[in-house]
Amino acid sequence: MVEDPCLSRAVHIHFLILPDSLILDWAGPAEALRVANQALRAQGRPPAFELHFIGPERDCRSSVGAWVGGLEPLPDLQATPGCHWVVVLGQPGDTLDLDSPAHRSALHWLRGLRLQQGRLELLCICAGAVLAAHAGLLAGHRATTHHQHLDELRTSEPACEVVRNRVFVLDGPVCSSAGVTTGIDLTLHRIAALCGPALAAQVAQTLVVGLRRGPQDPELSPFLHHRQHLHPALHRVQDAVSQAPQQDWTVPRMAEVAHTSARHLARLFAEHAGIAPLNYLRRLRLATAAAALQAGLGVSQAAAMAGFSSDTQLRRAWHELGMPGRPSEHGPAQV
Repeated sequence: MVEDPCLSRAVHIHFLILPDSLILDWAGPAEALRVANQALRAQGRPPAFELHFIGPERDCRSSVGAWVGGLEPLPDLQATPGCHWVVVLGQPGDTLDLDSPAHRSALHWLRGLRLQQGRLELLCICAGAVLAAHAGLLAGHRATTHHQHLDELRTSEPACEVVRNRVFVLDGPVCSSAGVTTGIDLTLHRIAALCGPALAAQVAQTLVVGLRRGPQDPELSPFLHHRQHLHPALHRVQDAVSQAPQQDWTVPRMAEVAHTSARHLARLFAEHAGIAPLNYLRRLRLATAAAALQAGLGVSQAAAMAGFSSDTQLRRAWHELGMPGRPSEHGPAQV
C-alpha cells in the first residue's frame, strides 16, 4: 500500500497579521487550506492543516479598514514540535513602513526563526518578502515579490537572488509569490505537494480559480490538466477518475457518474476539457504510475496500481505520450 501523501499530523499554518496587512494575502490562502481540510474530511481522512492567526497586537486594522481581532500572540516555534509554516504578508504602498511598534516586534520575532525544510518553512505573499528580507531570512535564497517591490527587495537583502516575472518561486524552506492572488496559486501548489494534485484540483474547482504555475516550475501534472472549466458534471467525472484511476473505467461508466449518455459525455470532454475521455484516463494513469515509480515501486507494481493491464502497456503509453527515458529509469537510483 502506498503511504498517504498527507502528513500523519496536521501542519500548523501561522499567518502573521500586522497593521494594514493586505487582507487578500491571508484570506485567499486561508480559504484554500480550509477547503482542503473540508475535502479531506469528506474522504474520511484527517485534516492536514491547522490555521493560526498571529500578531504582536491582539487587534489590528486591515488594508481595507476592517479590524481583525483575537489574534494569537507570537509563538515560540523553535520550542514547539511539529511542522510549521509561517506566512508573511504584504501591505499597501510603494514601500513597506516598518517603523511601527508592531512591525518592529514582528521583525524581532522573525529574526529568531531557524528555517528548516519539513520543520519550519516560510511563505512570503506579495511584499511580505520584503519584511522577511529585513529579518535576514532570505539571505542565500531565491525569492520573488510584487513587481513594484522588486528593487526594494534587492536593497533590503543584497544576498537574496531576486527573481522577476514569476508567479511564485520555491527555494528549500522559503516560498514566495508575486502578488495577492498568486498567494492562492502558491497555496494550491503546497496542497498538491502535501495531499496530492487531485485534491488540489478539487480545491481550485471549489474556489472557482484557474490553476497557474510559474514558468520555471514543472509542467502541470495531468491531475490538473483539463480542469480549467466550470462544468459540474465533468468535474464530477474527473474527480472520480483521478481518485481511482486503477478501476475499470469505460466511457459508459464515466457517463453514469455524470448522469448523462456516453455520447454526450464525449461531447462535454471535447468542449470543456479539450480531450477525449479515454485519453484523459490514460494520462491520469500515466501520472499515477510515474508517482509510484518515484516512490520506489517497480514497473509491474506501478502499472497495476495505475490501472494498466501490464508493464508492457505502461511502457507503450509512456513512449506514446512522450515521457522521457524509460519507466524503470524514473524510480530511485539502483544499487
